[in-house]
Amino acid sequence: MTSMENNTEVTEFILLGLTDAPELQVPLFIMFTLIYLITLAGNLGMIMLILLDSHLHTPMYFFLSNLSLVDFGYSSAITPNVMTGFLTGNRVISYNACAAQIFFFAVFATAESYLLASMAYDRYAAVCKPLHYTTTMTKNMCACLAIGSYACGVLNASVNVGDTFRLSFCRSNVVHHFFCDAPAVMSLSCSDKHISELVLIYISTFHVVFALTVLFISYLFIFITILKIDSGQGLHKALSTCASHLTAVSIFYGTVIFMYLQPSSSHSMDTDKMASVFYTMVIPMVNPMVYSLRNKEVKSAFKKVAEKAKLSLRLTF
Repeated sequence: MTSMENNTEVTEFILLGLTDAPELQVPLFIMFTLIYLITLAGNLGMIMLILLDSHLHTPMYFFLSNLSLVDFGYSSAITPNVMTGFLTGNRVISYNACAAQIFFFAVFATAESYLLASMAYDRYAAVCKPLHYTTTMTKNMCACLAIGSYACGVLNASVNVGDTFRLSFCRSNVVHHFFCDAPAVMSLSCSDKHISELVLIYISTFHVVFALTVLFISYLFIFITILKIDSGQGLHKALSTCASHLTAVSIFYGTVIFMYLQPSSSHSMDTDKMASVFYTMVIPMVNPMVYSLRNKEVKSAFKKVAEKAKLSLRLTF
């Protein structure tokens, strides 16, 4: 009987979620629904704004529109399922849906890391090589950097899913998380997972370290150039060019470092869940605000679109 039970393959998983407290289910559902709606409005609104205003058809805003697309993507891979769990109490996710969630989250999260690195390179070209900027950041170069970001995302996601689901699952099917995260799912396997865990760690570390290296080198050259600027106006322009991007980078990598670069002894499941909420749901909501509130060109484009909308409504009625 025991042998038969041990050979029974798992066909679905149960997500523990954030909390079992019945009195918190509705308030959390309302809160996450608001977060998701703001995320949708902010990111899709940013994409539309950049598409509609010709003044924003520059490399910086091209990368920003892709960043908004990625934020929308990985928030949508996680949040709707979490909201459904709060509303219905059903936290069962099928084997294939779990694999799909791991895949899409890894695609978009990895692509975000590389897009932030691409944006850092763009800021380096704008601040350090302003006379060669138009010849450096051509449409082809921007397209290659964006496609490369998504390609790295797909590659990393394929490794994550293949590495996780080549294992056998024949014991517990309860995932100690609110979404299918590769390490949390992998921990349930009854196979020898030592090699799979090492592959996951090394591949993920490579992507993070490579993107961070590009960011660090780009900003090192930017700060060296800024220190050489004598003009107060030129210094202010150089700093304002990088301020929004630096804020987004600090929020994203600050959370990643908190999650993965602390001693394992200090890890707690509740703390990890809260950090996961931050980078899966809060960061995608915050990024459009960071770029719109600190950016005069985005504010100006929004005012133009709003004025056109008001005018069309007046003509209609």
